Amino acid sequence: IALFQGITSYNKIVERSDYLANVLNRSSQILLSDNPGPVLLSLPFNVQKEELDAELLDEVVTKRQARPLKAECGSTGLLLDYLLQAQAPVIIAGYGCIRGGAQEVLQQLSNMLHIPVASSLKAKGVVDETSALSLGSLGVSSSGRAYRHIVKQADLLLILGAAFNERTSYVWDKELTKNKTIIQVDINPDQLHKVFQADVAIQGDIREILQDLLNRITTEHPDKFSLPSVQITPEESSSDYAVFQSGFSLVKKFFLGLEQYFPGGAVIFDDNIIFAQNFLKVSGKNRYYPNSGISSLGHAIPAAIGAQFYQQRPSFAILGDGGFQMCCMEIMTAVNYKQPLNILLFSNSTMGLIRKNQHQQYHQRFIDCDFINPDYQLLARSFGINYQRIENEADIEKLFAQTDLSNAINLIEMPIGKDRFPNYSSRR
Repeated sequence: IALFQGITSYNKIVERSDYLANVLNRSSQILLSDNPGPVLLSLPFNVQKEELDAELLDEVVTKRQARPLKAECGSTGLLLDYLLQAQAPVIIAGYGCIRGGAQEVLQQLSNMLHIPVASSLKAKGVVDETSALSLGSLGVSSSGRAYRHIVKQADLLLILGAAFNERTSYVWDKELTKNKTIIQVDINPDQLHKVFQADVAIQGDIREILQDLLNRITTEHPDKFSLPSVQITPEESSSDYAVFQSGFSLVKKFFLGLEQYFPGGAVIFDDNIIFAQNFLKVSGKNRYYPNSGISSLGHAIPAAIGAQFYQQRPSFAILGDGGFQMCCMEIMTAVNYKQPLNILLFSNSTMGLIRKNQHQQYHQRFIDCDFINPDYQLLARSFGINYQRIENEADIEKLFAQTDLSNAINLIEMPIGKDRFPNYSSRR
């Protein structure tokens, strides 16, 4: 494939058949665009041997799509008309909202029209997650609250700067968009209609479009535009499904403490994802940076150190012991340049995600996922940094009450059971 990158508009190795329809739609979009170009698809032999349902071809769009509306072409008025016709709109906000500086205006729009907001993982905290209108983040590793509300109640989705990737879309689950009006706003025209067909696609700056929308609302008799308050039914806020059954109470307690002691001003870099996505509510005054949503490791510690060079704020790197082995020597950079840093290390002597998948899909035939940890207290001493071990709730209370989490370098180890797994499936 790399050989053809310079002469193709799109190239892809189709490693799994479950996303073949999306690949074919992307290919069709390019071939039928105003600026078409060559497309190369590579199908490995194992994929070629798979049997596919012929109905898959019905999902492939073979006609030219309507051109996206430019933001200056009256699109805001059209967007407002659709919102007013909707009975239960929901906003799905992606990282494009954060990158475009649209957090404040998005929160204002949500509050004014009583529209609930779900975010992608990368946009977690784009609106204050302690707000009653926040549905939290979408994704296969989430509690499912946002998913249930969208599937059961929403009749319109306003998708703002969200790529709707494999994680956010629950591997492109059609129930999320079924029987709903879809409005997509993105500054990047290549994202429009990329993985779903929008009824209205608007290319433009998200912050400017939302601000124009707010201006129209406030100048045209605001009472007229008040949508019904969102109703979160008991069966949507809870269900028989739980990401965690037991064994993670200390983890939850830590994140509740983090919310309480750092209501604003903190930056959190996360390799682990699964715990913070479900246990941490990110306020509008904190920032949360996951590892790009593809479960890459070795990101949290160097990223947190780099952020300190940009702006001095309480900084947390959250990761497991597997990821820690990949970047722990970066602690020396923090020590050398006297950059404050808090490292929350979940230790269980295994690559947790790999072990979980082998438990779920390979009948507990564990292969090369376990390892021997060093003595982390001795390691911290060798760096000349603080060390704390969390084994009970009293340790967590002591941590937040007595530890300098703003101006020191702290290695905080929290042991967890290697055979206690979250319940979600990656659907692969």
